[in-house]
Amino acid sequence: MFLARLPVPVISSNSSQYGWKSRWVESKHKSDYGQWKLTSGKFYGDVELDKGLQTSQDARFYALSSRFDSFSNEGKPLVIQFTVKHEQKIDCGGGYVKIFPADLDQTDIHGESQYYIMFGPDVCGYSTKKVHVIFNYKGKNHLIKKDIKCKDDELTHLYTLILRPDQTYEVKIDNEKVESGSLEEDWDFLPPKKIKDPEAKKPEDWDDQAKIDNPEETKPEDWDKPENIPDSDAKKPDDWDEDMDGEWEPAMIPNPEYKGEWKPKQIDNPNYKGTWIHPEIDNPEYTPDDSIYKFDNVGVLGLDLWQVKTGTIFDNFLITDDVEEAEKFGTETWGATKGPEKKMKDQQEEEERKKREEGEKSKKDDDNEEDEEDGDEDEPEEEEHTEEPPEEEEEGEDDALPKDEL
Repeated sequence: MFLARLPVPVISSNSSQYGWKSRWVESKHKSDYGQWKLTSGKFYGDVELDKGLQTSQDARFYALSSRFDSFSNEGKPLVIQFTVKHEQKIDCGGGYVKIFPADLDQTDIHGESQYYIMFGPDVCGYSTKKVHVIFNYKGKNHLIKKDIKCKDDELTHLYTLILRPDQTYEVKIDNEKVESGSLEEDWDFLPPKKIKDPEAKKPEDWDDQAKIDNPEETKPEDWDKPENIPDSDAKKPDDWDEDMDGEWEPAMIPNPEYKGEWKPKQIDNPNYKGTWIHPEIDNPEYTPDDSIYKFDNVGVLGLDLWQVKTGTIFDNFLITDDVEEAEKFGTETWGATKGPEKKMKDQQEEEERKKREEGEKSKKDDDNEEDEEDGDEDEPEEEEHTEEPPEEEEEGEDDALPKDEL
C-alpha cells in the first residue's frame, strides 16, 4: 500500500514556524511568485491542527510543491485528498492541487509544466464555481465533461478524488459523493466507439414532416383586408395650406376587420415516416484502452495556481490506495475540527454584528444630540416673545401702586 501524507506544520510544541519549508519547495521559474505562510487563519477548530499553507499576496501566481516516494497505481485505486479554506471570501482564484511525475524539477514548476492530474475547486466570479478534474492522457490534458459545483463559502472543506482500476472515478466533498462515472464516458480520451456511416444518406422520398397544411382548406374570399385604414373622423385643419403643407391626408388607424395572414389548418401527414436516424458503424479509429487510469511514476504534489484575492489555506494532503483509510483520515482531521471552526466563526460574526449595531446606535445618538443643541440656540429668541406676565399680576396685586414700590 502506498500512502503519502504530506504534513504542513510539524505537530509539536517546539516546531519552527518555518519548518514546513524543509518539506515544500518554492518554484524559481518566476521571481514574483506569491509568498506562502503557515497559519490556522482567523477562525479554526484547533489552533495547531488547523495550521496550513496560506496564500498571502493578492493578484499573484503561486508555485509550491512537495515530493514523496514515487509509485505506480497500476491495479490499485488512487485516492487524492486535501482540505481548502477560502476564508477571504474568494472572488477569483484556484484551490486545486496538481499531481506530477517524480522526475519533475520542483524549482522550475510553472503553469505549463506537464502534470498527471489536476483536481480541486476553482472560483472566479458568478460563472465559475466548479471542481476541476483533469487527467493527462498521452501528453494531452482532458477536462471532465460534467459540471461539478464546488464550495465557495469561508469554511474548510474536504475534497477527495478516487480513481479506480476498473476505469471508474468518484468525487467527494466533505466525505459525501457528489459525482461518479466512467473515465471513457465522462472524458474525451478516446475517439467514439461508433460514428455515423459516411455511406448512408437519407432517402429522397423520406418524409419527416409530422404535420402538413390541410390541402382541402382554402382562404375565404373576404379574408384580405388592409391592416390600417384612414381615420374617417379625421378632418383637414382649417389653416391647412396645400401649397405650403402639401396634399392633406387623414391619419391611418388599425382596421377592425383586419384578420392577419391566412394560414390553413394543420393535419397529420399521412406520409410521415418519423425522424430519419443516421445509421452508425464501428469507428475504425477507436481502440479500447484499459489503462487510462494508470500513472506509472507519481511523485510530486504541487500547488500551482493564480489568486486575485488571497487568503486560501491548504492542509491535510493525503495520497493513498486505500479508500477507507482516506475517509478515516478525513474524519479524524477535517471532521474533528469542522464543528469548532464553524462555532468560532459564528461567534466572531455575532461580535462583529453587535459592534456594528453599537456603532450605528452611537452615531444616531450623536446626531440626535447635535439636533438638540441646534434647537437650544434658537430658544432665547422664542422666550422673549413668550415672556410670562409680571408676578404681581398673577398674584392679583393692586395695579395702582406707586412706581417706587413696583
